[in-house]
Amino acid sequence: MDRLLIRNGCVVSMAPEIGDFHSADVLIEGSRIAAVAPNLEADAGEVIDARGMIVLPGLVNAHLHTWQTGLRAVAAHWTGPDYHRDMHGNLATRFLPDDNYIGNLLGALEQINAGVTTIFDWCHNITTLAHAERAVDGLEESGIRAVFGHGTAKPRHASDELPFTHRPHPRDRIVALRHGRFASADRLVTLAMAILGPQFSTPDVTRHDFRMARELGLRSSSHASRRSPDWLSDQGYRVAADVGALGPDHNVVHGNYIGDEELQLILDCGASITVTSLIELHVHPADPVAGRMLAAGAMPSLGVDSIPAANSDMFNEMRAIYLFMNAAAHRTNYREGRPPLPVLPVGPRDILTWATIGGARALGLEDKIGSLAPGKKADVICLRATDLNLAPVHDPVLSVVQQANGANVDTVIVDGHVRKRNGRLLYPPDRLANKSVQLAASAARIIEEAGLSERYLMRQGDKPLSPV
Repeated sequence: MDRLLIRNGCVVSMAPEIGDFHSADVLIEGSRIAAVAPNLEADAGEVIDARGMIVLPGLVNAHLHTWQTGLRAVAAHWTGPDYHRDMHGNLATRFLPDDNYIGNLLGALEQINAGVTTIFDWCHNITTLAHAERAVDGLEESGIRAVFGHGTAKPRHASDELPFTHRPHPRDRIVALRHGRFASADRLVTLAMAILGPQFSTPDVTRHDFRMARELGLRSSSHASRRSPDWLSDQGYRVAADVGALGPDHNVVHGNYIGDEELQLILDCGASITVTSLIELHVHPADPVAGRMLAAGAMPSLGVDSIPAANSDMFNEMRAIYLFMNAAAHRTNYREGRPPLPVLPVGPRDILTWATIGGARALGLEDKIGSLAPGKKADVICLRATDLNLAPVHDPVLSVVQQANGANVDTVIVDGHVRKRNGRLLYPPDRLANKSVQLAASAARIIEEAGLSERYLMRQGDKPLSPV
């Protein structure tokens, strides 16, 4: 069995039974962590000198629409209605299977490059089995650990057509995947169902989708981002709970407009909730639910969501929810006429926990990833603590959450395989350059076909950019 030894790093294990070390080693045997301790006596075929580095578990991006990678930043000035009209109602309908492949490949490589070792790829532009298969091809080629969420498109419909809200999740496609390339669960990329959920589908569709996911033994996830007047059912997640189909195998995304009673129901059933604060603060007046989850004794997970509208770096997502949570507490405290808070209600270690353990739990992978402990999968990242934006490091957790970014990531290991070394992805450079050209061409064609070219060449409120 191949052995890899990470030597003399400042280790943040995120495992209470292991703890943290100013200087320690991490021994990897095959795809798993064998030991974490100072001064390990072990022979290894490869040794990584981690002096001057922070060693920690790979980040878990628990909600990402990876297929949108080529449309980066085009929605930076959009509203929520803009997004649903122009992204789902237009741009998404132009994607061919190979567009899904190239977006997923480059998007997954970008996440690896920035210290993310696991993503929940919420792929909701799928209209054929080929779209799904090519999206998975992109994930697998990148080498990332992923949960592939098979979703459905949300196109505009003619007056004589059935709207997407009334269409059950397509059984034929999900069964073909479940009994085809995903017949084994022992693989780096696994399958889930990205279903519409009760805010975006009728009660009958909601019951059908939840039950089918449970029948096929698949994790499911649903968006909950609509204001209550726009819900398809005022019963919300009670529709699934009433038939015994809401449980730990379901993940809710956002939940900003869910009332306290329904939120408690979701948590009592054991479902997870993923917060994507960069998107939620962009388009929603209702606060992220992280604070209410903490009050209920639950742990959030974090995701960056939609690259066209939000920054794709998980370090920025951590920073955004950290600052929002504490700013909200300050405002409430001030409005109530109290003296300044003696202690911040949310600390950096809490945030890092959400981005590692929280994400692993939401994806049903907590027994495999999220911390550096013997027996867990070897998903490890090393950050250069000597970089100008980090040095000097007094407390590694504070530095990671408050100061770090993807550019500080020196080394990335996924499932025991080194995917980035000495600050460079190990994906072949010539092939990466070629694939980047393909991504740009894919995005340009999609935007042109959508008839939105001029809009995307404009800054908000400005004249079109002059051609080069």
